[in-house]
Amino acid sequence: MVLFKRKKVQYITNPPIPDDAEVVSWSPNQSLTKLTSVQVWTIEETDEVFTNYEDYLRRNDFYRQRRFICEITGHSNLTFREALRSEEFKHDFYPGENVIFSLDDERLTGQVKEKAKFPELSRSDGTIERKSFARYFCHIDQRPGDEALLDEDHISRERKAFTKQRLRSFLKNTVTREAWAGAPWLVKQKLADEYRINTEIPPHLTQDYQAKLRKNHNINGKKGDYEGPIFNFQAYGPQGGPQYQLLRPKGGKKPSAQEEQLQLQYSHFLQYHQPTANIPMQFAPGFQGISPGHGVANGFPPIAAKGQSKPAAPPPPKYPIEDLEIPPARDGTHRPPLQYLSEETPTKGQVSNGKGTGITIESVGLLLETWNTLNVYCEVFQLDSFTFDDYVEALRFRSEDVQCELLVEIHCAVLKKLVNDVNDKNGQVQITLPDQLESEEGDSITAESHQATPEPEPEAVKPPARSTRSSLVKSDAAELKEATNGLSLADTKIHRAAEMDHSTRGYDWKMRLRKRDFQDGRWVIIIVGLLNQLAGNALLAKTCNDILMHLAPLAGEPTAETALTQYQSLDINQRIQIIQILCMKSLETKVIKQYMEDCSLQMTEHRKEKNEVKRSWRAAVEELRQLHEERKTLQPDNTSASPPPEIEALEEPKLEPEDEDMHAETPASDFVAESEDEAPHQGRSLRRANDRALARKKKVEEEKERKAAAAAEKAKRPSKDEKKYEKLLAKIEAVKAQVKDYEDEIATVENDLREADCPRTRVLGKDRFWNRYYWLERNAMPYAGLPDSSTAHAGYANGCIWVQGPDDLERLGFIELSDAENAQYERAFQLTVPQRKLQEEGETHVFTARQWGYYDDPDALDMLIGWLDVRGVREAKLRKELSSQRENITLHMEKRLEYLAKNEDKSEPRGPATRVSTRTKVYVDTTSHRCLTWKNTTAIRELGHLHSEVKPPSYKKQRGVAAKKAQIVEPEEEPAPRQTRGSTRQGGGGGRGPAASTGRMPTRQGSRYNP
Repeated sequence: MVLFKRKKVQYITNPPIPDDAEVVSWSPNQSLTKLTSVQVWTIEETDEVFTNYEDYLRRNDFYRQRRFICEITGHSNLTFREALRSEEFKHDFYPGENVIFSLDDERLTGQVKEKAKFPELSRSDGTIERKSFARYFCHIDQRPGDEALLDEDHISRERKAFTKQRLRSFLKNTVTREAWAGAPWLVKQKLADEYRINTEIPPHLTQDYQAKLRKNHNINGKKGDYEGPIFNFQAYGPQGGPQYQLLRPKGGKKPSAQEEQLQLQYSHFLQYHQPTANIPMQFAPGFQGISPGHGVANGFPPIAAKGQSKPAAPPPPKYPIEDLEIPPARDGTHRPPLQYLSEETPTKGQVSNGKGTGITIESVGLLLETWNTLNVYCEVFQLDSFTFDDYVEALRFRSEDVQCELLVEIHCAVLKKLVNDVNDKNGQVQITLPDQLESEEGDSITAESHQATPEPEPEAVKPPARSTRSSLVKSDAAELKEATNGLSLADTKIHRAAEMDHSTRGYDWKMRLRKRDFQDGRWVIIIVGLLNQLAGNALLAKTCNDILMHLAPLAGEPTAETALTQYQSLDINQRIQIIQILCMKSLETKVIKQYMEDCSLQMTEHRKEKNEVKRSWRAAVEELRQLHEERKTLQPDNTSASPPPEIEALEEPKLEPEDEDMHAETPASDFVAESEDEAPHQGRSLRRANDRALARKKKVEEEKERKAAAAAEKAKRPSKDEKKYEKLLAKIEAVKAQVKDYEDEIATVENDLREADCPRTRVLGKDRFWNRYYWLERNAMPYAGLPDSSTAHAGYANGCIWVQGPDDLERLGFIELSDAENAQYERAFQLTVPQRKLQEEGETHVFTARQWGYYDDPDALDMLIGWLDVRGVREAKLRKELSSQRENITLHMEKRLEYLAKNEDKSEPRGPATRVSTRTKVYVDTTSHRCLTWKNTTAIRELGHLHSEVKPPSYKKQRGVAAKKAQIVEPEEEPAPRQTRGSTRQGGGGGRGPAASTGRMPTRQGSRYNP
């Protein structure tokens, strides 16, 4: 493709041409022939046709300009025809070139070995019989030893080949500079932060310095003048003498006589000092110049300037910058104190809120990881969502008589995803397992028989009668080695997990899991067998063996009762490790991977829908803007056509109505002017004169009332413009409502996008000391958990902001610096980075990625937002995220505090869990333990039973006598479809119902993940 100003060349549309027109193809070496019909001119390369010769010449001149670019090769400064010929390279390939070709609907890579080019064939009348073409013999990389014969239609080059255009794009995307002449190129801030590139401009390249330098050069002359000669002091000719040259200014002005005299004197000076050319030269007084390295002629052109100015101060930094480069605040402010869930704290002397929980500081991260995994994939595991505080309490719960449904259901639900049901693909194992030694199984099965009937010890082999000293030494060494091996085998047996797993021949943990044999605590035996096999993995060996030493001790019997009893006394940290191992292995299963792919597809659909709604929203906003502009033009003046009643009252005359009527309507002959000098008329009065006067007065009043009523009626009727204006206002209100609906729709789709984003937990941001901040409800789950969960009344899921310390790379690279870097930082800010961390974080800290703290108070959140400095790159992003999510975070923090306070009030007067025993069941008072109120309603609704229970048998419905003999189990009614995360959300879930969604894929729900 030929480009002009980096855009595709737009060809001119051909004009309409009569059928009898003669086409004239012109080139510089041909002459035009006069034709009797209409003449047209064409350009063969573009197939453009012109009926006007001047337009043809003008277009041809345009194509002759050297302003075109070949997009394929990146060559510029070409004419159109040169660029077009360069484009032919796109469909021409050469031996030895790596290419991509399609073969049998498959894209393969290879290398051109041979090329055969066939010329064009023409007939006798000049028509083309066959166009020129080429054939390529290619070697296939994916099929060693195979080769293919292809044409140019099936071969292409790698699009990522290096071109000039690609280089320009790279520079455009990586560097920038300010809008002033001579500004230096700078790496973009994002890349500079990523690769730690210093973007500070040297003082001699700043804008102020360059402006002062130009001002000093131009202060005594016009632009382009200079004050003295400029020489090259570093170049020497072959004779050993200096090669000096006068550099003229831009305008071509010849040097003055004084300058030529100075040049001659200086040449004599250099010739005089030629024998000492290698010795530093002493210049004559008054000679002006600058040191090498500041010019461009031959590498070292010093510039003679009269008043050399000092380098200008560097410009102030452009915020945001690196957080630790901001000077520390000296006002004593610090980050709000953290709270800790673990027993111990990273800071010595600090009291933890988790005192008495038994949780180590290393287990907090695993605890958060497992809770997040179980709640994100709760629909796959068929579990009700649960709060973080109930989860911690369930892990701490211990009772010999009552089992915690939350704890048991978690283990059974996750275990069911590792191995299929016996009726599903014959119970296929869905995870990778290390190989288990057969000898271990055999030894465990026959361990008891070996103990009951010990084998007799073999007799010691006596040395031969004729033995030497060396043979005796060898026999003693062999006996010692055999004894040592026997002792080591005895020492390596640290638990009885293998015996517990194979207590029944042919019925190991896999078979138990295929048959879903979880009842009466037998799920613990499945965990023992799984951990025993995972101990073959070197990364998990120590963790698994430590747990198995407690679950299957050497002193206990290898039975299910032993395993269940030992689990009740298992340390909470080891319980967390078991669930973490199960969750990690479940992520390898196909059902989890398929779930993630479905969420990815769902997010794609949501993004498309969001873009469509946004386009509609923009159109509505533009329409609203145009309507407001129209409203301004149609808006009436301040004086309305139908004034309000109070304005009418002000416009009434001050005279009384009767007086006004008499003066205005009564003729002058009806009244006789009376005065004190004249006596009243004593003549005979007309009969009924007074009646006629009253009738005229009444008639005038009625006419006036009629006119007033007509005027009022006319005033009430709006004018044509007013009707149009009122109609416009109604339309504006309708468009406003439409814009509001679009905004609500966008918010709903964004929430669906957030809940479907399950592949990774997203961090809110980092502070100046590289501490990470998490709000686990931010993605992949509703803010308050599933709305149909048994604990949905809590109104929150986690309700905390978690703070993790920096990882090792960040800690060693940015906080714990070398001695030289610490000294440099201390010279700049009077303290080192670790000292600044201790000072600005207050009394609580997290130093490594294995240490966690949290905030659960809205006031602490506001203090944290105020502590963050927007001038820093990391803290500006973190503050923006916290501010945008502040309302939701605060709401669920308050819900959590309210939920915990309510349960504390119930449990304060009570002691341990109160239970009432009967002959069949044990009833426990659940008010003292929040975790006991959780019920797995999801499993009951979708499966008809809990994960830890046996699937109830079902029988087909029979008729007649068989129905009376058989025990018929009538199937229950189908449960109502489960509400999706995108419908009928509660507790901050905020969404829309199914009726409101148009063409949207179903949310992250469905029976396809059922076992």
